[in-house]
Amino acid sequence: MTTSTARKPTRPAPTTVAVQARDVVRTYGRGAAAVRALDGATVSIPAGRFTAIMGPSGSGKSTLMHALAGLDTVDGGQILLGGTDLGQLGERQRTLLRRDRVGFVFQSFNLVPTLTARENILLPLTLAGRRPDPERLAHLVTTLGLTDRIRHRPGELSGGQQQRVAVARALITRPEIVFADEPTGNLDSQAAEALLDFLRQAVDDLGQTIVMVTHDPHAAAYADRVVFLADGRIDGELDAPTAPAILSRMARLSAPATTGAN
Repeated sequence: MTTSTARKPTRPAPTTVAVQARDVVRTYGRGAAAVRALDGATVSIPAGRFTAIMGPSGSGKSTLMHALAGLDTVDGGQILLGGTDLGQLGERQRTLLRRDRVGFVFQSFNLVPTLTARENILLPLTLAGRRPDPERLAHLVTTLGLTDRIRHRPGELSGGQQQRVAVARALITRPEIVFADEPTGNLDSQAAEALLDFLRQAVDDLGQTIVMVTHDPHAAAYADRVVFLADGRIDGELDAPTAPAILSRMARLSAPATTGAN
């Protein structure tokens, strides 16, 4: 997979924080079996930027994303989404917040098999009782190359096409922020590159805020910034990342666990 040299245009530094975590703690299990997935993690995600989250297996990157997105509660600390303290919301309030202000792209696509691609894209608006913007729908469908597949059901689409439907569904509501959890994990290299190019375009052309969890340095190199986790804490950042620089940083993060293993 290669990345374009024409991407990541120079822009003013962001002044708005889309979401932030302050000293967040999340523990699973109890007693001797307890695992502290997040151990005082603190990070700010700027609006209108593409941020990748990386770390060794078990570092807490998916847990952090789920906390930032309001998919999971935390045991300590604070999550602020656009100034809203998620810890002060009940389950129904968090559900409405996710529906109205957040978009999601998952590795497994999560499309409804009985609905057409168009119906899947519009599902968040349908559930909210909102009418779609025809121009935005047409733009997403055209840009993602789905025009001739819009009436097909997921079972009639390739993996890359299904993921593009999932991306259009995440963007159709004009969310404040989109969270992508290993979005290229089930795609071949060509489909993965096309998807990453579109995510990059959504940031550069539409001002979208995207947070992506990935284990792939090539995918992370599409981001404006990579945030690294280790043992549930933030362990550095990398601006304007390249795949070699990411690989070097990841090697250093993984080294202690490798050398300390028995």
